[in-house]
Amino acid sequence: MSKLSRRRLITAGLGTAAGASGLAVAARLADRHGLIPPDHGGIYGVGETVTYASQRLLMSFGSAARQFDRSQITRVPHPNYPVGPPNDETFERLRKENFADWRLTVDGLVARPTVFSLAELKGYPPGTHITQLACEEGWSYIAEWTGVPLAHVLNLAGVKPQARYVVYYSLQSGWWDSIDMPEAFHPQTFLTYGMNGGDLPVQHGAPVRLRVPRQLGYKNVKHLSRIMLTDSLKNIGKGLGSAAPEAGFSWYAGI
Repeated sequence: MSKLSRRRLITAGLGTAAGASGLAVAARLADRHGLIPPDHGGIYGVGETVTYASQRLLMSFGSAARQFDRSQITRVPHPNYPVGPPNDETFERLRKENFADWRLTVDGLVARPTVFSLAELKGYPPGTHITQLACEEGWSYIAEWTGVPLAHVLNLAGVKPQARYVVYYSLQSGWWDSIDMPEAFHPQTFLTYGMNGGDLPVQHGAPVRLRVPRQLGYKNVKHLSRIMLTDSLKNIGKGLGSAAPEAGFSWYAGI
Protein backbone atom coordinates (compact mmCIF):
# COMPACT_ATOMS: atom_id res chain seq x y z
CA MET A 1 0.00 0.00 0.00
CA SER A 2 1.34 3.46 -0.90
CA LYS A 3 2.07 6.04 1.78
CA LEU A 4 -0.69 8.31 0.44
CA SER A 5 -3.24 5.49 0.41
CA ARG A 6 -2.31 4.60 3.97
CA ARG A 7 -2.72 8.22 5.04
CA ARG A 8 -6.13 8.44 3.40
CA LEU A 9 -7.17 5.17 5.03
CA ILE A 10 -6.18 6.38 8.49
CA THR A 11 -7.87 9.75 7.91
CA ALA A 12 -11.03 8.03 6.76
CA GLY A 13 -10.85 5.95 9.92
CA LEU A 14 -10.63 9.10 12.00
CA GLY A 15 -13.67 10.56 10.31
CA THR A 16 -15.69 7.35 10.62
CA ALA A 17 -14.78 6.99 14.28
CA ALA A 18 -15.71 10.56 15.00
CA GLY A 19 -19.05 10.23 13.23
CA ALA A 20 -20.10 6.80 14.34
CA SER A 21 -18.69 6.33 17.84
CA GLY A 22 -17.70 9.77 19.04
CA LEU A 23 -14.60 11.92 19.09
CA ALA A 24 -12.99 9.91 21.89
CA VAL A 25 -12.66 6.87 19.62
CA ALA A 26 -11.13 9.02 16.89
CA ALA A 27 -8.69 10.42 19.42
CA ARG A 28 -7.61 6.91 20.40
CA LEU A 29 -6.98 6.13 16.74
CA ALA A 30 -4.86 9.28 16.43
CA ASP A 31 -2.91 8.24 19.51
CA ARG A 32 -2.18 4.86 17.96
CA HIS A 33 -0.46 6.64 15.05
CA GLY A 34 1.44 9.17 17.20
CA LEU A 35 -0.68 12.16 16.17
CA ILE A 36 -1.59 13.72 19.51
CA PRO A 37 -0.90 17.48 19.85
CA PRO A 38 0.68 18.73 23.08
CA ASP A 39 -2.49 20.63 24.09
CA HIS A 40 -4.74 17.56 23.82
CA GLY A 41 -6.11 17.95 27.36
CA GLY A 42 -9.03 20.10 28.42
CA ILE A 43 -12.54 20.59 27.08
CA TYR A 44 -11.46 21.08 23.45
CA GLY A 45 -8.62 18.57 23.50
CA VAL A 46 -10.29 15.75 21.59
CA GLY A 47 -11.36 18.09 18.82
CA GLU A 48 -7.83 19.52 18.65
CA THR A 49 -6.47 16.01 18.29
CA VAL A 50 -8.79 15.02 15.44
CA THR A 51 -8.10 18.28 13.59
CA TYR A 52 -4.33 17.99 13.93
CA ALA A 53 -4.21 14.28 13.07
CA SER A 54 -6.42 14.63 9.99
CA GLN A 55 -4.54 17.62 8.60
CA ARG A 56 -1.15 16.08 9.25
CA LEU A 57 -2.02 12.83 7.52
CA LEU A 58 -3.22 14.63 4.39
CA MET A 59 -1.02 17.72 4.27
CA SER A 60 2.28 17.12 6.05
CA PHE A 61 4.57 18.05 3.16
CA GLY A 62 2.60 18.21 -0.08
CA SER A 63 0.26 21.12 0.49
CA ALA A 64 1.41 24.72 0.25
CA ALA A 65 0.07 28.09 1.30
CA ARG A 66 -1.40 30.14 -1.54
CA GLN A 67 1.02 32.50 -3.25
CA PHE A 68 -0.02 35.88 -4.63
CA ASP A 69 1.02 38.29 -7.36
CA ARG A 70 3.25 41.22 -6.51
CA SER A 71 0.35 43.57 -7.35
CA GLN A 72 -1.59 42.08 -4.44
CA ILE A 73 0.96 43.02 -1.75
CA THR A 74 -0.70 45.02 1.03
CA ARG A 75 0.32 48.67 0.92
CA VAL A 76 0.47 49.14 4.72
CA PRO A 77 0.90 45.76 6.47
CA HIS A 78 -0.39 45.47 10.03
CA PRO A 79 2.48 45.15 12.53
CA ASN A 80 0.25 43.79 15.34
CA TYR A 81 2.21 45.25 18.20
CA PRO A 82 0.24 45.72 21.41
CA VAL A 83 3.39 46.72 23.31
CA GLY A 84 6.06 47.30 20.66
CA PRO A 85 9.40 45.55 20.06
CA PRO A 86 11.60 44.39 22.96
CA ASN A 87 12.16 47.34 25.25
CA ASP A 88 15.55 46.68 26.79
CA GLU A 89 19.15 47.81 26.44
CA THR A 90 20.29 44.64 24.71
CA PHE A 91 17.77 44.93 21.88
CA GLU A 92 18.38 48.67 21.49
CA ARG A 93 22.11 48.06 21.19
CA LEU A 94 21.58 45.34 18.58
CA ARG A 95 19.21 47.57 16.67
CA LYS A 96 21.59 50.55 16.62
CA GLU A 97 24.35 48.32 15.26
CA ASN A 98 22.07 46.92 12.51
CA PHE A 99 22.02 43.59 14.35
CA ALA A 100 25.67 42.85 13.51
CA ASP A 101 26.12 41.19 16.92
CA TRP A 102 22.79 39.34 16.90
CA ARG A 103 23.10 35.56 17.02
CA LEU A 104 20.70 32.68 16.53
CA THR A 105 21.49 29.55 18.55
CA VAL A 106 20.40 26.15 17.22
CA ASP A 107 20.74 23.40 19.80
CA GLY A 108 18.96 20.51 21.49
CA LEU A 109 18.67 17.25 19.55
CA VAL A 110 21.17 18.18 16.85
CA ALA A 111 24.53 16.66 15.99
CA ARG A 112 26.25 20.04 15.68
CA PRO A 113 24.92 22.81 17.95
CA THR A 114 25.52 25.97 15.96
CA VAL A 115 25.35 29.74 16.34
CA PHE A 116 24.44 31.79 13.25
CA SER A 117 24.93 35.49 12.61
CA LEU A 118 22.58 37.52 10.43
CA ALA A 119 25.31 37.81 7.81
CA GLU A 120 25.71 34.03 7.73
CA LEU A 121 21.98 33.49 7.23
CA LYS A 122 21.97 36.03 4.41
CA GLY A 123 24.89 34.19 2.81
CA TYR A 124 22.87 31.03 2.19
CA PRO A 125 20.76 30.59 -0.96
CA PRO A 126 17.67 32.73 -0.31
CA GLY A 127 14.05 31.86 -0.81
CA THR A 128 11.14 34.22 -1.50
CA HIS A 129 7.38 33.84 -1.48
CA ILE A 130 4.45 36.24 -1.52
CA THR A 131 2.02 34.87 1.04
CA GLN A 132 -0.66 36.03 3.42
CA LEU A 133 -0.15 36.36 7.15
CA ALA A 134 -3.57 35.76 8.70
CA CYS A 135 -4.28 36.67 12.31
CA GLU A 136 -6.72 34.79 14.53
CA GLU A 137 -8.21 38.21 15.39
CA GLY A 138 -9.53 38.56 11.84
CA TRP A 139 -7.07 40.86 10.07
CA SER A 140 -4.50 39.82 7.47
CA TYR A 141 -2.02 41.16 4.96
CA ILE A 142 -0.03 39.94 1.98
CA ALA A 143 3.72 40.51 1.81
CA GLU A 144 6.81 39.29 0.03
CA TRP A 145 9.03 37.40 2.45
CA THR A 146 12.72 36.66 1.90
CA GLY A 147 14.86 34.36 3.98
CA VAL A 148 16.58 31.03 4.25
CA PRO A 149 14.42 27.90 4.49
CA LEU A 150 14.46 26.62 8.06
CA ALA A 151 15.18 23.15 6.66
CA HIS A 152 18.54 24.37 5.35
CA VAL A 153 19.67 25.56 8.77
CA LEU A 154 18.37 22.43 10.47
CA ASN A 155 20.28 20.25 8.01
CA LEU A 156 23.46 22.18 8.73
CA ALA A 157 23.01 21.48 12.44
CA GLY A 158 22.20 17.82 11.79
CA VAL A 159 18.80 16.87 13.22
CA LYS A 160 18.89 13.73 15.33
CA PRO A 161 16.33 11.00 14.47
CA GLN A 162 14.46 11.29 17.78
CA ALA A 163 13.65 14.98 17.31
CA ARG A 164 9.90 15.59 16.99
CA TYR A 165 9.50 19.32 17.54
CA VAL A 166 11.27 22.59 16.81
CA VAL A 167 10.93 25.08 19.67
CA TYR A 168 11.75 28.71 18.91
CA TYR A 169 12.25 31.63 21.28
CA SER A 170 12.00 35.38 20.87
CA LEU A 171 14.18 38.14 22.27
CA GLN A 172 10.91 39.45 23.65
CA SER A 173 10.53 37.88 27.08
CA GLY A 174 7.83 35.22 27.36
CA TRP A 175 7.29 34.70 23.63
CA TRP A 176 7.99 31.25 22.28
CA ASP A 177 6.29 28.61 20.17
CA SER A 178 6.92 25.26 18.50
CA ILE A 179 6.09 23.33 15.36
CA ASP A 180 6.39 19.70 14.38
CA MET A 181 8.97 18.36 11.97
CA PRO A 182 6.74 18.31 8.85
CA GLU A 183 6.10 22.04 9.34
CA ALA A 184 9.75 22.75 10.10
CA PHE A 185 10.92 21.04 6.91
CA HIS A 186 8.17 22.43 4.70
CA PRO A 187 9.76 24.45 1.86
CA GLN A 188 7.72 27.57 2.69
CA THR A 189 8.84 27.75 6.32
CA PHE A 190 11.52 30.45 6.40
CA LEU A 191 13.87 32.17 8.75
CA THR A 192 12.81 35.53 7.32
CA TYR A 193 15.13 38.54 7.23
CA GLY A 194 13.58 40.48 4.33
CA MET A 195 10.15 41.89 3.54
CA ASN A 196 8.83 43.55 0.37
CA GLY A 197 12.28 43.92 -1.14
CA GLY A 198 14.03 45.43 1.89
CA ASP A 199 15.26 44.37 5.29
CA LEU A 200 12.66 43.04 7.69
CA PRO A 201 11.35 46.06 9.64
CA VAL A 202 11.68 46.02 13.41
CA GLN A 203 7.91 46.21 13.84
CA HIS A 204 7.61 43.03 11.77
CA GLY A 205 10.23 41.07 13.69
CA ALA A 206 13.78 42.14 12.78
CA PRO A 207 16.35 40.86 12.58
CA VAL A 208 14.78 37.45 11.92
CA ARG A 209 11.24 36.17 12.16
CA LEU A 210 10.03 32.63 11.67
CA ARG A 211 7.57 32.62 8.78
CA VAL A 212 5.10 29.71 8.83
CA PRO A 213 2.64 30.49 6.01
CA ARG A 214 0.47 27.41 6.56
CA GLN A 215 -0.40 28.46 10.11
CA LEU A 216 -1.97 31.49 11.80
CA GLY A 217 -0.02 34.61 12.67
CA TYR A 218 0.87 33.83 16.26
CA LYS A 219 3.04 30.91 15.10
CA ASN A 220 5.20 33.42 13.19
CA VAL A 221 7.27 34.54 16.19
CA LYS A 222 9.29 37.77 15.83
CA HIS A 223 12.83 38.67 16.95
CA LEU A 224 14.17 35.11 17.08
CA SER A 225 17.03 34.27 19.43
CA ARG A 226 17.09 30.49 19.76
CA ILE A 227 15.87 27.31 18.08
CA MET A 228 15.86 24.07 20.04
CA LEU A 229 14.97 20.60 18.84
CA THR A 230 13.34 18.20 21.27
CA ASP A 231 11.48 14.90 21.42
CA SER A 232 8.92 16.17 23.94
CA LEU A 233 7.24 19.43 24.93
CA LYS A 234 6.00 18.23 28.32
CA ASN A 235 8.67 19.99 30.38
CA ILE A 236 8.73 23.27 28.45
CA GLY A 237 6.54 26.04 29.84
CA LYS A 238 3.25 24.51 30.95
CA GLY A 239 3.69 21.54 28.63
CA LEU A 240 1.16 22.77 26.05
CA GLY A 241 3.64 23.31 23.23
CA SER A 242 3.86 27.10 23.26
CA ALA A 243 2.79 30.28 24.98
CA ALA A 244 -0.30 30.48 22.72
CA PRO A 245 -2.37 27.64 24.27
CA GLU A 246 -1.40 28.95 27.69
CA ALA A 247 -3.37 32.06 26.63
CA GLY A 248 -6.30 30.07 25.22
CA PHE A 249 -5.30 29.49 21.60
CA SER A 250 -4.60 26.17 19.87
CA TRP A 251 -1.08 24.81 19.54
CA TYR A 252 -1.74 23.66 15.99
CA ALA A 253 -2.94 26.66 14.02
CA GLY A 254 -3.23 25.25 10.52
CA ILE A 255 -5.12 27.35 8.01
